[in-house]
Amino acid sequence: MSKITFLGAGSTVFAKNVLGDCMLVPALQGFEFALFDIDEQRLRDSEQMLNNLKQSLGKDIEVRAYLDRKDALRGAKYVINAIQVGGYKPSTVIDFEIPKKYGLRQTIADTVGIGGIFRNLRTIPVMLDFAKDMEEVCPDALFLNYTNPMAVLTGVMNRYTKIKTIGLCHSVQICTKDLFEHLGMDKEGVKEKIAGINHMAWLLEVSKDGVDLYPEIKKRAREKQKEKHHDMVRFELMDKFGYYVTESSEHNAEYHPYFIKSKYPELIERYNIPLDEYPRRCENQIKGWESMRTELVNDTSLTHVRSREYGSRIIEAIETDVPFKFGGNVLNTGRLISNLPEKACVEVPCVADRSGITPTYVGDLPEQLAALNRTNINTQLLTIEAAITKKREYIYQAAMLDPHTAAELSMDDIISLCDDLIEAHGDMLPEFTGEKAVPVTN
Repeated sequence: MSKITFLGAGSTVFAKNVLGDCMLVPALQGFEFALFDIDEQRLRDSEQMLNNLKQSLGKDIEVRAYLDRKDALRGAKYVINAIQVGGYKPSTVIDFEIPKKYGLRQTIADTVGIGGIFRNLRTIPVMLDFAKDMEEVCPDALFLNYTNPMAVLTGVMNRYTKIKTIGLCHSVQICTKDLFEHLGMDKEGVKEKIAGINHMAWLLEVSKDGVDLYPEIKKRAREKQKEKHHDMVRFELMDKFGYYVTESSEHNAEYHPYFIKSKYPELIERYNIPLDEYPRRCENQIKGWESMRTELVNDTSLTHVRSREYGSRIIEAIETDVPFKFGGNVLNTGRLISNLPEKACVEVPCVADRSGITPTYVGDLPEQLAALNRTNINTQLLTIEAAITKKREYIYQAAMLDPHTAAELSMDDIISLCDDLIEAHGDMLPEFTGEKAVPVTN
């Protein structure tokens, strides 16, 4: 029996989306859906939910929960990863609250920035443990990574393990659709080209019947900027740099040095930036989980409509040899994007079929877009150096190269902040070698 293993299966809603999608694929009938999570209660919730869905849909698959990770992985053909190491409490709270003491504010803190760096540092060791198990019990499996920080984690898996890994994100598939809905434009028949890095890929081309739609997009966006709305940061970036970016304004507000500035607090209001947005979302999800749990876990008439997630479509394409095109995160091997570093993880159009996943060549990005990408890639690559070498100095350097952090704090404060975060996260992080840096005083 072929097997799809889901790591982090306690994410019940996401498990329903991805594995519910897989249930609807005829080519995946007869598969085992293997579930693993370190939270046994959430694991059992997802097992019950998926069994209810299986019965309701009348599908021929086996749902099985495992308490042993290696057993869950054994013989898997596909592995889907959706873990969050450290959870909301204590880790995410630490990532937000300690930087606040230094006057450093964030919105989401899961990609780059000081929060993204430390999310990476506690997640990379777990990912490497996954790879070690997989190399032993399912070495040929395809690893579909949904966990953030996407670029760093996918890059680590592809650079430092033997496991074939593709990184998958929601932002590419909804970028143009959401933009056109917001501007009151018709998406039907529109052609697009998107490439860059995760959460900072660019809508490079957008046309209909051979007509470039960017002039109309920019005209409508400038009108929109006259009043408050949810996407003001992205529209401002498009106005100044010429292209629309894939990920949301709340994310991009903290990827650049221009928007969250203690010296200019009025920018928060001007660009409608939701500081502390991720903790707010987490609190709302926690409050709403019990009622949602009743609806999801105990509903024996549960139904499912295939979502927009790429996972099931990639697996279906490999199983059926019917090609599927999608935006995927892969190493920039052979310079798929020729003016970004080869070690970087890039987000480019990819094609899945029976031969596996083939990324496409993009060439040069417009130079200003490549420059913006490189500011984030710098921090990503130094974070990987820190995780692999266990040298504290690379953590400092990753933080000092982060655009938002560097725009707000001095070198001494950045170093002190990193030390505080290392101490606060405690056993959630590996041991890092090297002395704490001592600030120079006169």
